[in-house]
Amino acid sequence: MSTRRNENAIRIEENVALANFTTLKLGGNARYFVECNSVAQILSTLEFARRNHLRVHVLGGGSNTIVLDEGFEGLVLRIALCGIHFVRENNDVKLTVAAGEEWDECVRFCIQKNLAGVECLSGIPGLVGATPMQNVGAYGQEVSETIVEVKAIERATLDEVRFTNADCRFAYRRSRFNSDDANRFIIIEATFRLQEFGEPEIRYPELKRFAEANVDFQELKSGRERLQGVRDSVLALRRKKSMVIDAGDADSRSVGSFFKNAILSPKDFQRCEEKIRAENSSAVVPTFPAGESVKVPAAWLVENAGYRKGFRKGGVGVSSNHSLALVNYDGSTRELLALADEIQSTVFRKFGIRLEREPVVVR
Repeated sequence: MSTRRNENAIRIEENVALANFTTLKLGGNARYFVECNSVAQILSTLEFARRNHLRVHVLGGGSNTIVLDEGFEGLVLRIALCGIHFVRENNDVKLTVAAGEEWDECVRFCIQKNLAGVECLSGIPGLVGATPMQNVGAYGQEVSETIVEVKAIERATLDEVRFTNADCRFAYRRSRFNSDDANRFIIIEATFRLQEFGEPEIRYPELKRFAEANVDFQELKSGRERLQGVRDSVLALRRKKSMVIDAGDADSRSVGSFFKNAILSPKDFQRCEEKIRAENSSAVVPTFPAGESVKVPAAWLVENAGYRKGFRKGGVGVSSNHSLALVNYDGSTRELLALADEIQSTVFRKFGIRLEREPVVVR
């Protein structure tokens, strides 16, 4: 590996192993790699790439990223912007967080400051800048419920742009930033509206059952303690599923949930149900309401397509603790993507549902 410093004081590294920057620990090298600690460095890096006709991939925490075995023949711009500040507005607090801050540290900070609204999103790996992109959600909460503004750089013009909540076009695991405007903007900060001294709201049945069985909320005197009780419950549930990054847990070498839950129209769900019951008349398909649509858990579809927890194929497989996590045990990106293709094809053949992937493949 060689390094050099250009005229704009950005540190450009060459032939950097991207596996070291992803939770999957897979993939080849980046031709060029720049870690940006400021907006000025982001702008300089984009200008460098433009002058040298290089494709740019923006990397955050690498928790939702799959790098090909061949690596990336371009420039990887890693976001390392830091900073958190908040302003009180009556009983609410507007919390502005730089895109390079770790998301779980941000959640922990909120609970320490007695701010309610993101406690159910504890333990999710990655950086703050990725949360608006995916509309990150878990256990009944989504960041779209609290985000009031997103600030970004438009890659083509290098202009700074601000987006309101409505501008972001949030939907289930979706926003304009990973759909219509994918790769158009680089998010540099997000602002959340949180409730100071607010009570945790537990809506997700699994979390509610676990928390009620393990936390005596009536004994907890402060809102902060109750928020911490919810955080502890969420972290415990996630650890049971290997959804907290842990070097000692081989099943956590994943990108978390690999597939999104299926959102179907009532008519499509009826067709799916008929197809399932034609094979097994006693089968009960679990569902959740999703507005006028029907949400079918992807985990149920994967397992009932024959890919149960612990399934292995070569050096990759399905997590022993969660059927939505595809794990790198000692394999390759090629093996992982082949397994994902196989699962998607089998689910479609059996149920008529096309599972959508969550992670981004760096090409």
